[in-house]
Formats: sequence, C-alpha cells, structure tokens
Amino acid sequence: MSLRYLTAGETHGPQLTAIIEGLPSNLTLDFEELNFQLQRRQKGHGRGRRMQIEKDTAEIVGGVRHGRTTGAPIALVVANNDWKHWTKVMNIEPIEGGDEEKRRVHRPRPGHADLNGGLKYNLKDLRNVLERSSARETAARVAIGAVARQLLAEFGIKVAGQVIRIGEIEAPANQLPVDELIARTEESPVRVVDKETEEKMMAHIDQVKAEGDSIGGIVECVIEGVPVGLGSHVQWDRKLDARIAQAVVSINAFKGCEIGIGFEAAGMRGFKVHDEILYTEELGYHRASNRAGGFEGGMTTGEQIVVRGVMKPIPTLYKPLRSVDIDTKEPFTAQVERSDSCAVPAASVVMEHVVTWEVARAFMEKFGGDSIDEIRANVASYLEQVKEY
Repeated sequence: MSLRYLTAGETHGPQLTAIIEGLPSNLTLDFEELNFQLQRRQKGHGRGRRMQIEKDTAEIVGGVRHGRTTGAPIALVVANNDWKHWTKVMNIEPIEGGDEEKRRVHRPRPGHADLNGGLKYNLKDLRNVLERSSARETAARVAIGAVARQLLAEFGIKVAGQVIRIGEIEAPANQLPVDELIARTEESPVRVVDKETEEKMMAHIDQVKAEGDSIGGIVECVIEGVPVGLGSHVQWDRKLDARIAQAVVSINAFKGCEIGIGFEAAGMRGFKVHDEILYTEELGYHRASNRAGGFEGGMTTGEQIVVRGVMKPIPTLYKPLRSVDIDTKEPFTAQVERSDSCAVPAASVVMEHVVTWEVARAFMEKFGGDSIDEIRANVASYLEQVKEY
C-alpha cells in the first residue's frame, strides 16, 4: 500500500485540512510529539508577527481511535487563529463593498505566485492566489510528516535537521551523532550547533531586517537507520532520491536540492566521489564513506540519508520591488503582505518532514502490510534475507 496525502485551506482561512491515506492499523500515535513538531516549525530567529498569533496544534478528526490508527484515512485539522481577523474578507459567501473592504490584491509581488496564478486561473483578485500559495500550508505538511515520522520511529529510523547557511554566514561542518544533533539544534534559535555561528547568523538576520530586506540559506536533513533497498532503479519515478528532490523543491521558496556531496562532485575526480564497499560479519555490506548521501541507483544504501535544500530570500519585502498594477497596467511598487525577514530555521523543520514523508512512502511500498504487526514481520524477514546475502 502506498501512502498519499492531500491538503486544503488558505493562509487566512479558518483552518488547514489534511487527509492521509495508506497508514497501517494499530500504529500508536503520540499526540504530544505530533504537536511538538508543529511548534518547532513556528520557532526561529527572524520569524514575523504571524507566529506570535498562531499556536499550532493538530486535531485528528478521523482514522484514529483510542490512540491508535484504524487503517482508515486520517483527517487532520490545524486551526488558523488569525481567521478571526479575516472572517469577512475570507468568507465563502459573497460580501458587499469595494476593493478596500474585500482586501483585493491587484499589484502582484515579484517572486510570488501572484501574477502567474492570476493569469493561469483568470483571477482578477490576486488574493485568491496568494492565500493558497502562502507558506502557511507547510504547517499541514509538517503535521503529515510528523505522523510519518512516528511510523518510521517504530523501526528505529531517526530524523534530524540543521541549518548550514544563512545569507553570508556558513556553519562549520560537523559529524555529530544524530541524537546529539537533534538536541543541540533544538536549543538554537537558528538551528545550528556552533554558538559562534549562531550569534553571527542572528546578527546578520537583524541587520537585513533593519534594511527592510529578507535573506535565505541552506538547510540539511539527515535520516539514520534506513534499510538498504528503499526506492528502485527500474523506473524513473520509483527512484527515491528523485522523489525526495521533488519534495524539497516543492517547499515554498526552495530553489534547489542536493544529496550527499551534491554539486561539489562536479569539481572532483571519480576516485574521490564514489564510496568504497566493505564487508564485515558485524556490519555486513557497508560503505567506507557516504559521499553519495545514502543513495546509489535511486535506492538507499543503508548509510545515512543526507539531503540539503536551498531556500531563496522570502520575496515579500518591506522595501518593495517594482511591479505592474493589473488594473491600470501602470508601474507600481509591489504590495506588502506581512512576512518574515528570515524563515530558514523554520524551513529546516519543514524539509525534515517532507523528506520523512517520502522515506515513509517508500518504506510502505517496500514492506506493505495493512497492520503495523504485518509490517514488522515483513521488515524482519527482509533484514534476515539481506544479512544472509
């Protein structure tokens, strides 16, 4: 059974809604852990006023009974507290009044979906585009990924994330164990392990904010404990690294993805790029290094999955760029919507969860099963097969 999900909802609407299909029965869900992951997304130096309004929690309204999944689709709801300020503007019923009262948007913002979406869907009020294209939707995807995270945790798979770069400031490389990486980044407002880098990044964000600008960066996700053989080489759309790359660049403002050493490999010779294969009785087949980031041929190698994503600066600026009014066709400065000066630390959490989802989806495709007990038996049988190979 393959996992799939859909989300619905707008940034200033009453709620975000998600449907998850394909989870096995008898998976125990920790609701505190689920909401903890949502709260992690709200943190981070550089976040705007919206995160002071929202207190994200997920309410499960279907597919779970007495703390366990039933095998039916799971329905999740994340309420928008800010809805109370937008009940008239975002009402599903028609309202009277002019553009100002309706908060109509007719000046597209460079870097956003506004103009493209308006042209594609023939919408004269660009609010109908920006409400759905907002990064607020990632709250639903974190909730979905948090459920998948609990599925993987049943099989000893751990997920961590960290910020590698914010603007001009880059964090030094580290090889920390996953548990320590999780603990130390959770203590940092910018999700780095190095305190000196943390201070530099925060000062850099403050400077950019004072200038009315925004800033992007690079984030990394590490997943440990994944068995060999998730994904497949036999078709392009079954390659797990490719599906992860698609998921990463689907995150709002993400413009690139690399796995392992990624683009660095372009300037290296082959003997420095490929990971030598070793064998011991204790570890079985394993790699001498992990420059491939846990993938060969679109399949997991059993080493850590290492994925990095590039986030551009948020395009809503407090010193707006030039645009064109779609009513008059005259040049204008783009309208300003409430936004963050830097959302890279929060984006690190989002990327953790979209990558986790893709790994969980491949995990279910490999091991199938309608109940968690059936999956455990399938995993145990496969691991024994690998051990004896």
